[in-house]
Amino acid sequence: MSFKLSPILRAGLESAARAAAAHAYAPYSKFRVGAAVLMGSGKIYRGANVENASYSLCYCAERTALVTAVAAGENKLQAVAVYTPTARPTSPCGACRQMLSEFGPDALVISVCDGSRRVELSLAELLPESFGPKDLRRK
Repeated sequence: MSFKLSPILRAGLESAARAAAAHAYAPYSKFRVGAAVLMGSGKIYRGANVENASYSLCYCAERTALVTAVAAGENKLQAVAVYTPTARPTSPCGACRQMLSEFGPDALVISVCDGSRRVELSLAELLPESFGPKDLRRK
């Protein structure tokens, strides 16, 4: 079961994700993505995608936001909102799903866009049977 958000907290998380996109460094793709993560403390951290001329070194907005939260001492992900400048919502890529799962396997994932549609799924729905810390504790 994923984390439940109040309408006010949901709106704040989505607004933070949209605002974060303005800080994206996307000179190659021109695809500015923003993300905001709600951590166990109740604090929201923002992130934007950061591209690099060596494409494999790029960072997605979701991972940027999560790493910022972890660097601040947080380790429990409750929810994430992802904004993409598209007509339809776009969900996190596989690498982001795996990284988010490390800190919140049942977190709520909200995908929003320039259109009116939104997608809300639990991370467990987006990444079923994920590999994580539980697998390393098996004997």
